[in-house]
Amino acid sequence: MLNEKVALVTGASRGIGRAIAIALAKQGAFVIVNYNGSMEKAKETLELIQEAGGVGEICGCNVADFTACGEMVKDLVAKHGHIDILINNAGITRDGLLARMSEEDFDRVVDVNLKGCFNTMRHISRQMLKQRGGKIINLSSVTGIIGNPGQANYCASKAGIIGLTKSAAKELGSRGITVNAVAPGLIETEMTEKLPESAREAMKEQIPLGRSGSPEEVAGVVTFLASEAADYITGQVISVDGGMAI
Repeated sequence: MLNEKVALVTGASRGIGRAIAIALAKQGAFVIVNYNGSMEKAKETLELIQEAGGVGEICGCNVADFTACGEMVKDLVAKHGHIDILINNAGITRDGLLARMSEEDFDRVVDVNLKGCFNTMRHISRQMLKQRGGKIINLSSVTGIIGNPGQANYCASKAGIIGLTKSAAKELGSRGITVNAVAPGLIETEMTEKLPESAREAMKEQIPLGRSGSPEEVAGVVTFLASEAADYITGQVISVDGGMAI
């Protein structure tokens, strides 16, 4: 159980982030639902948390903005006194072939997915060092392990998260802070629904289990890593991909 724990989930207004926020709340955590795009979607997540018997609040912040992240963490610590769990889930795609990809599309994906992960970790790690404990779980992707045509920017950002996770785990472990990554495969979300059906079927052919996964299946692994049961696990990348990366 995560009673009396405060958890910040970035990009929690939909998809995997929403499922994680609800799962953590069901385990007793006070969940801060971070969003950047849609306040209404974030409110929907909070309502689902409350319907499940949990508690939380919404918090708008563009994680790609280093200064804004610092202010968000400062305000949250002042209000709650501590942040025990950080879930870096916020991410975007701007797909295109490498030879045609614009600099803007590359930079934007890296800024949100990778630098956004760094920004929150940079500010929250200071608080966790003072607390001498904390859990950081970063959402990478199977594409950060095996690559994917047409997603050079996204794959680079997700591979970067793996390196960031391992480095931070070595730096923060002596203070009781664990840092792990979860690498989802083909998960049924709004993002993957935009893929052509032919592309989705081709991806399923690469999956030993022969199906796509659900956001709740990813949330289950994240919730485990956030719990005391995972206190001796750090610096790891756990794939939730039906065997796709084998």
